[in-house]
Amino acid sequence: MEFMEKWQEKRKKVWFHTVCFLFITMLLLAGCAEEGESQEADEEDGSQEDVIEVGILHSLSGTMAISEVSVKDAELMAINEINEAGGVLGKQIVPIIEDGASDWPTFSEKSRKLLEQDKVATVFGGWTSASRKAMLPVFEELNGLLWYPVQYEGLEASPNIFYTGATTNQQIVPSVAWLLENRGKKFFLLGSNYVFPITANNIIKAQLDSEGGELVGEEYTELGHTEYSTVIAKIKESKPDVIYNTLNGDSNVAFFKQLKDAGISADDITVLSVSVAEEEIRGIGAEYLEGHLVAWNYFQTTDTPENKEFVDHYKEAYGEDRVTADPIEAGYNAVHLWAKAVEKAGTTDVDKVREAAKGITFAAPEGTVTIDGDNQHLYKKVRIGEVTAEGQLNEIFSTEEAVKPDPYLSSYTWAEALTSP
Repeated sequence: MEFMEKWQEKRKKVWFHTVCFLFITMLLLAGCAEEGESQEADEEDGSQEDVIEVGILHSLSGTMAISEVSVKDAELMAINEINEAGGVLGKQIVPIIEDGASDWPTFSEKSRKLLEQDKVATVFGGWTSASRKAMLPVFEELNGLLWYPVQYEGLEASPNIFYTGATTNQQIVPSVAWLLENRGKKFFLLGSNYVFPITANNIIKAQLDSEGGELVGEEYTELGHTEYSTVIAKIKESKPDVIYNTLNGDSNVAFFKQLKDAGISADDITVLSVSVAEEEIRGIGAEYLEGHLVAWNYFQTTDTPENKEFVDHYKEAYGEDRVTADPIEAGYNAVHLWAKAVEKAGTTDVDKVREAAKGITFAAPEGTVTIDGDNQHLYKKVRIGEVTAEGQLNEIFSTEEAVKPDPYLSSYTWAEALTSP
């Protein structure tokens, strides 16, 4: 009897310990499952516990590296500033950098890698419209978010892209109007052979027809092209008042040097460029560009307190000989705008960030910029600058207020027949 009582008592103890063990195991499994779900959610929105991963995708090699490397540098500087101030949602931003290599299929491939494999929260990247067009279907398919930092030809507005450079009515159209009034009616159009220059020149031709201008020549060369003697001979023969230049990359180095060697200076023919800024001037040489014009929304010489701080920080980070420029500033702005939208949304979820971004403002080096919630472009001032002997830009025209973006030129009757590329 005594044995049976002891055995029953022992069985009760074993049963109690077994129940406790099972209960604790269930709690641990539930915790692991919850942690797994949380980790999976973090991976889906590009964040892991204390970090948020973002993509940076620019041409770090090839013909476009002359322009794009510095945009990458500005984006990294903005990330560093945000991290030093506490990060986003209390998390540090970690960049994953990829090289588009001046090759449009590579931009498509790398953007897919960043979104599918790295699961980044967003991507900052591109320069040429060809690179943007290559990335766009990937971002739309995977519902990613691209911040594109360069002026472009307009006629586009994707829900998966924020455009922090100028659209057509904030650069091309107002600069053509200014040239017609101040430099002459005869235009020679010179561009690289891809979507931006071809579409931009179609817009310019429609505007010239409407506003009393005259097209006297139109030429395109492939990216990386370096022999311009034939083009320059055609320019001499057509006697334009203005060369409207949409060349991109290091083709500009060859063109401007050969133009000067041919005896043509800014005193003879005005060249206005829309893809040459301080960084390109530094690469080409101010002696070849002095007196010629550019159209942008920001110059290193732009007089705002924010710009003084921006220029000082950029030179501290990368060297006193480095210069800032419009796309550099637009890339920097993009990172800060995204961070503000994430903070407002309380998450890196693309759909929620997109909604939160509407109407967000940022005290940018160029002046206050605002995201237009209708088309995800920015309100921006238009500026025209003249290249100085020091390689800087002297502002000779500016709009009084930031211009509302109109990517489809809906406010211009002469643009009704234009179609998206």
